[in-house]
Amino acid sequence: MERRQLGHLEKMPVRVFGNRDEGAMYVANEIASLIKEKNQRNEHTILGLATGNTPLLVYKELIRKHREEGLSFKKVITFNLDEYYPMQPEDLHSYRRFMHENLFAHVDIAPEHIHIPDGSVDLQQIEAHCLDFENKISSYGGIDIQILGIGRTGHIGFNEPGSSALDKTRLVDLNALTREDASNDFIGLENVPVRAITMGIQTILQAKRIFLMAWGSSKAGIIQQTVEEAVTSEVPASYLQKHSDALLVLDESAASCLSRIQTPWLTGECLWTEQMKLKAIIWLSNKTKKPILKTTESDYKQYGLGALLKTGIKAYDLNIEMHNKLQRTITGWPGGKPGSDDKTRPERSKPFPKRIVVFSPHPDDDVISMGGTLIRLVEQGHDVHVAYQTSGNIAVFDDDARRFTEFASAFARKLGVFEPQLDQLRQDILGALDNSPDGGNNSRKVLEVKGLIRQGEAIAACRYSGVKEANIHFLNLPFYETGGVEKNPLSDTDVSIIRDLLQEVKPHQIYAAGDLQDPHGTHAVCLNGIFKALEVVRQEPWSSDCFVWLYRGAWQEWDIEDIDMAVPISPDELMKKRKAIFKHQSQKDSPVFPGSDKREFWQRAEDRNRTTAQLYDQLGLTEYEAIEAFKRYLF
Repeated sequence: MERRQLGHLEKMPVRVFGNRDEGAMYVANEIASLIKEKNQRNEHTILGLATGNTPLLVYKELIRKHREEGLSFKKVITFNLDEYYPMQPEDLHSYRRFMHENLFAHVDIAPEHIHIPDGSVDLQQIEAHCLDFENKISSYGGIDIQILGIGRTGHIGFNEPGSSALDKTRLVDLNALTREDASNDFIGLENVPVRAITMGIQTILQAKRIFLMAWGSSKAGIIQQTVEEAVTSEVPASYLQKHSDALLVLDESAASCLSRIQTPWLTGECLWTEQMKLKAIIWLSNKTKKPILKTTESDYKQYGLGALLKTGIKAYDLNIEMHNKLQRTITGWPGGKPGSDDKTRPERSKPFPKRIVVFSPHPDDDVISMGGTLIRLVEQGHDVHVAYQTSGNIAVFDDDARRFTEFASAFARKLGVFEPQLDQLRQDILGALDNSPDGGNNSRKVLEVKGLIRQGEAIAACRYSGVKEANIHFLNLPFYETGGVEKNPLSDTDVSIIRDLLQEVKPHQIYAAGDLQDPHGTHAVCLNGIFKALEVVRQEPWSSDCFVWLYRGAWQEWDIEDIDMAVPISPDELMKKRKAIFKHQSQKDSPVFPGSDKREFWQRAEDRNRTTAQLYDQLGLTEYEAIEAFKRYLF
């Protein structure tokens, strides 16, 4: 569902959709409508296209429309925004290859209608090549629809901070943050090109219509700057404020820093639900730097919350109500406290002990995200199962695969059980590691070794946390097993595997990763698989007595107003959680996929847990060393 409320601080049009699928569908429909209209008039449609994860769903929908609805691309002419330099067209990382694999090879577009900057042209020819690119756009009367993504630096195309509104297609140096964001795809920062050819800001602004899409909370901060702050060369996307027909298409996460969502009471009429009241009072407490119970009616009026008091409740009474609401989220008994009055507790006291399934998308998300709670559940006597949804095999360095292969071979020889088949397997694995230009993940045998490495680490962490080995489940969902960053869509087989485990355990509690900002989308797919499986078992008697709790991963924590259960973690428990994370040695020091935060996972986890505790403390609640937070999902 689209969020239609407008914010008066926004300096350009914005449409917020419930999720990226809805946003991408909207853009695809607009593009398809123009193509159909122009096809009927026997005119060309000129499209400016982008690469990366952001437009992928748009391209998939356009392909579907071509195959199922007869949308023809014969009269479509495309110009792509950019290309790395130097970059050979057939290279795995080239944008030319990306576009062919994700759009052009699946529709009836004429090859001569495709225009992508050539990353293989001689340096001396770059200027002429860029001028020719500009002239071709002009010869067709300019771009009808330009689609854009946005980088964390605010770049559009590869127009980095400092770009001018007068810039045209040219060779540019890439920002360090842009290269860092691309390092996962290139298997290391050292492999990312330092330059690129990009369409310029002036060229982009000459398009008749522009859609800038952004998905996920990692883009929320730069989106807020782009939309609500002044035009500046330091945020190149802000130049879109000058365009007469530019639209930002966002999902709710990407829009989460906009004033209309962060502080809607400051942007216009506000619907005062209980959740919104809590959000506003937490905001007021932080703004005044006072505990909730010390904020006054004067504070409400001074900071723009006078309308809240017009609902008929006094500031004093509202403060007590919201303070108590937050207090009731805190519990040292995440599985429910036996024999207690549970009317105001997050979890019910019965049954006790409970059967519990902790789902972990990767083999370390359980201890990173909720290790303290996991240990607490085991120590309090619950029957805790841990289900690792994917193998996590691509997140292991080739050198670790080599080391473990050599160890297995040496160990077998030492025990006198070495066989020719084992020696051949060793040669195959080492040969794949030596000969593959893009890492060992092209070899199924190497991936098996890497999967076993992560499996062993997960078992060690569970054992340390007290989980019985019989209760450790490796689901190895098939959607993940592509050997690359891009995964297959979730299938019925994936859902059936999750369903079978749920029917086997019949849990009273489920914990799942509600962190949808995993850089590669694995968390979102895994969560969707759990939701689909829960729909399948909805009619089974045990499911009516099952609570689902969502935790966040290494990238973010729930906002305080969204927390339904806060589990305090003592200093000793925090240290035990750290040691459980340490069992995942292949992810320590410098993991393959660190995300934008270069700290180790245990450091991120502890800082996040301590910060949550500090936020509760600042609001006037009990002071704890750390807190792990959960939001209940109702199904």
